[in-house]
Amino acid sequence: MQVVIVTGMSGSGKSCVMDVLEDIGYYCIDNLPPQLIGKFIEICRESQNKLEKIAIAADLRSGEMFSDAYGCLHKLEKQKELDVKILYIESEDEVLIKRYKETRRKHPLDEKFNGNLHQALEFEREQLLKLKGIADYYIESSYLSAAQLKEQIREIFLENSSDSLSIKVTSFGFKYGVSTESDLVFDVRCLPNPYYIKELRPHTGCDLCVQKYVMQFEQSKVLLNKIKDLLDFLIPLYIHEGKSRLVIAFGCTGGKHRSITFTELIANYLSEKGMRVIKQHRDISKDRL
Repeated sequence: MQVVIVTGMSGSGKSCVMDVLEDIGYYCIDNLPPQLIGKFIEICRESQNKLEKIAIAADLRSGEMFSDAYGCLHKLEKQKELDVKILYIESEDEVLIKRYKETRRKHPLDEKFNGNLHQALEFEREQLLKLKGIADYYIESSYLSAAQLKEQIREIFLENSSDSLSIKVTSFGFKYGVSTESDLVFDVRCLPNPYYIKELRPHTGCDLCVQKYVMQFEQSKVLLNKIKDLLDFLIPLYIHEGKSRLVIAFGCTGGKHRSITFTELIANYLSEKGMRVIKQHRDISKDRL
């Protein structure tokens, strides 16, 4: 079981880190007292849905319960059956103060120090010093944008950066309405329609006979290659900007022949490039002959 403990200064970007870890497949739990981390992991290991990757955020929001954080996490790291990594994130005091002013949120130690943020930050750093010393990963987020911080997390915890993006490729029929969830929509009604070929009408774009018919035309081949080139250009940009889900839709008149053909071919193309791809044919079962 892979366990990532996210800790560090309040306001340094731990919530952003947890969002990224959740997007890339970690089961995430926020603000768990260190004393309960071991028990929580035991529960996860005993459950029927065995979790392989867990991320837990632990910091001074736990109050007095955080006092033994070093001992709890150090003990956890010694368990051979666990792959425990501690990620420590912090920012400069002035940057943290500016962030709290902009968001108008209270620091967890605000009441303890009567609103004196400088004293609260100084105390927090002292409490976290031992954890910082045993951290496996350290990030200084003072001058990182949210997108840059997310990119760093993906680089650390993903073998392939493309794993951070889930791609759904779907087909639909315009006569049943445009796919409203889509980020990219391609209209393939410009291509010859197999519907008018009697032998092909009962089939769908999942069938080789329909795919061969659609792709025998030069305009179909050119369009497919141009879409591939466009996606090769766009997908790395989406990954760089931290997008976790991309929906690509192909539409034809009824959503059964041309759109399904292109959905199948593009989904296979992206899968072969190592992307995480889900296929869906929204209207394939409507008005079946």
